[in-house]
Amino acid sequence: MDKQQKYKIARARVEAKIGFYIHAGIYLLVNVLLIAINLSTSPGEYWFIYPLGGWGLGLLLHFILVFSQFSTRDWQKRMIDKELERLP
Repeated sequence: MDKQQKYKIARARVEAKIGFYIHAGIYLLVNVLLIAINLSTSPGEYWFIYPLGGWGLGLLLHFILVFSQFSTRDWQKRMIDKELERLP
């Protein structure tokens, strides 16, 4: 793998991480707002847990895809490398 390919991979990984951080920041801001609205308008009913949990699951999956060893890009690269090895 040459230097340019490594740079492209590194750049894609950094962009994915920045995307996750933006997602997490928006999640926090919106959910703090929803909690405040919920507690100020109907303190006996805790409906904020539904968007908090549903969106939290999506954020967790985003985290796993970005930071795990089994990210889509790495998995795809390993499959391509295996196919290249099989070719005559």
